[in-house]
Amino acid sequence: MKILALIVARAGSKRLPEKNTRLLDGKPLVLWSIDVVKNISMVCDILISTDCEKIANICRTAGGYVPWLRPPELATDQASSVEVAIHALSWYEANHGTVDGLLLLQPTSPFRTPKNVLDGISLFATNEYQPVLSVSLAELHPLELLKIENKHLVAFVNRENTYFCEYQQSPAYKPNGSIYLISPADLRLNKSFSRPKAIPLIISSRKESLDIDTADDFKMAEFFLEHK
Repeated sequence: MKILALIVARAGSKRLPEKNTRLLDGKPLVLWSIDVVKNISMVCDILISTDCEKIANICRTAGGYVPWLRPPELATDQASSVEVAIHALSWYEANHGTVDGLLLLQPTSPFRTPKNVLDGISLFATNEYQPVLSVSLAELHPLELLKIENKHLVAFVNRENTYFCEYQQSPAYKPNGSIYLISPADLRLNKSFSRPKAIPLIISSRKESLDIDTADDFKMAEFFLEHK
């Protein structure tokens, strides 16, 4: 099996400026994602899509493959991760041959482990290359959520004719942003990493499923490191 790891790391970030190069335990955040797949034999390359020369140089020194800087039109807030991924994938396959899967690794998930990645690849292989999406248990079940209608709180999910019992609820999961694994054909056809009936990779560890998007998230990452 031939898996292309893709790390998307642009320079701009409104909530946490320069987050991809911010040091976590003395190491730029983007390097955590490179290091986690370095020794996985199924990963043929670690391709970096960035619009920033500083990020590019950091990644090159750590073994990342950075053959170009991302086009400006794909480095805006409006550009989707799917567009960025298809651009990188198409370039790679045109220059290095086809791959069986694209493994999207966001730098904001520094604590994913090689085991998480290998478990995802195993699910991908044993389920005929169906998309694999990492998820974690949601803090709140949908049946517990509320919304405001006509200035009043009402249940977000209509409970009429529904037998509601906390012991009979199906667990609710949310994507944690750690691992997306998909075949090139599936990505190009559906323009999504999480089409219906994606295979779940359940990550139960709060640390391993941490997604850094804000300064508070970064403080949580530092807390995890300080309290091993």
